[in-house]
Amino acid sequence: MTSSQMSSRLSIRRGLVLAALPLCLAGMAVGPAAYADGPIQPKEAQLQRLPNFVNLVKQVKPAVVSITSHIRADVAEQEEGGGPGPGEGFGGSPFPFPFPFQMMPQQHPNRTIKALGSGFVISSDGYIVTNNHVVNGATHVTVTLDDGTTLAAKVVGHDPQTDVALLKIKPNSPLPFIELGDSDTVQPGEWVVAVGNPLGLGGTVTAGIVSARGRNLNSGAYDDFIQTDAAINRGNSGGPLFDQDGKVVGMNTAIISPTGGSIGLGFAIPSNTIKNVVDQIRKTGHVVRGYLGLMDQNISPTMAQALGLKPSEPGAPPMGTLVASVNPKGPADKAGVKSGDIITTLNGHQVKDGHDLAVHVVGMAPGSKATLGIIRDGKPITVDVTVGNMAKAKSGDDTANTSDDGETDNNHHIGISLQPLSPDVRQQLGVDDSVRGVVVSGVEPGSPAEHAGVHPGDIIQAVGNTKVENPRAVLSAVRAVLKAKQPVLLRMLRDGQALFIAVAPDDGDHDSGDDDQ
Repeated sequence: MTSSQMSSRLSIRRGLVLAALPLCLAGMAVGPAAYADGPIQPKEAQLQRLPNFVNLVKQVKPAVVSITSHIRADVAEQEEGGGPGPGEGFGGSPFPFPFPFQMMPQQHPNRTIKALGSGFVISSDGYIVTNNHVVNGATHVTVTLDDGTTLAAKVVGHDPQTDVALLKIKPNSPLPFIELGDSDTVQPGEWVVAVGNPLGLGGTVTAGIVSARGRNLNSGAYDDFIQTDAAINRGNSGGPLFDQDGKVVGMNTAIISPTGGSIGLGFAIPSNTIKNVVDQIRKTGHVVRGYLGLMDQNISPTMAQALGLKPSEPGAPPMGTLVASVNPKGPADKAGVKSGDIITTLNGHQVKDGHDLAVHVVGMAPGSKATLGIIRDGKPITVDVTVGNMAKAKSGDDTANTSDDGETDNNHHIGISLQPLSPDVRQQLGVDDSVRGVVVSGVEPGSPAEHAGVHPGDIIQAVGNTKVENPRAVLSAVRAVLKAKQPVLLRMLRDGQALFIAVAPDDGDHDSGDDDQ
């Protein structure tokens, strides 16, 4: 080290010492005697205050309830133990799924499990919203109000596909209730408050911000979660997520965690989805979904370039979804939608991809009108379509049985959802181009497929002796077998291993998840 460098270093050190010296002297000057007249009183203008949710919590907390469900052990194992371990996908498949959570199971001697969850009152006469997985398979459900009153609850209706359930209690007097807000107005960065019954500790309040919107966890065909970093733990399921106006913008439903505890990755069902499902259950006791009757596929950057599509901004992913095929005589076909069309908007709202289109279409009432913004041969056009009834399509009253995100919807008889073996899915599953077949993207709880052992992530290669390479082929082959009232034999590939699974036709004894439709 040169003498000049040493001198420079010493100068810096001396500078630090000399700079610190006046502070030390100042500290000596204001000793304990300076504060003898009272505690430190910082000036209000100098304080950086965080939001205070005290008044909000006082107003909304009385409408949040704790739910106790006595659930059959086999169903509880599917909800809790059947989920993934740390870093795994659901049922061992490579598709990501939230860690098993949310209810708090306690062993019961008569082969039921007491599970604790949360809910919230939406009307003074005792209607309560919670998650389907909180009460699914329950033989008995009770609700504990904020004042400690415990009442028996009836499950009015439930929708496994959106994980929403509606309960009813008979209160002795009108109850305080809360309002469902507009989840479409929620923005990342906005403060939110979660209230619920984590680990049996009812009336627990946590706060955080909205981390993201429109999260798809691949746990169902209609995933559209609000992500939040507000602490959510086992038992928070079914509890409300409030905005700063005290309105419910989501229902806490899932977490992703390597430990089973909150790490700031919580997910809530948007309030607009809850509104649609709950309104239908209250009116009819079941849920009816809209559909267009087309098969589509997402647009890769390379495909966008080939189609001459320009991104909304440099580096942004392609927006819209490409129509691969249109079901004959289905709603889209009757409206004039054609294969090769690119759907860019639905009723004026930008369509991000096929999943985004599906989520919004299924929330529309059958018979309602929709306007599709389409690019056809490089030119923008609009097409008016009358939304169809998915339940009728499933029952054979319509020729189509596919959802609008390119997946076959849950078959009425065996309860599976399918999607093509696209390059992205191949990469996710770790299979090369030599593998042919169709991927199981979802299995309905309680359906014949679930009872037979079909898992999300399985690749169906043949139905009986009929090889299949697209969802439509699977659908056609399955229907042919079911018409003969025979079990459906599926030849599949799971984790690189070939296996056969026989799925018995739905004889009406199973809850395929479609009874609410």
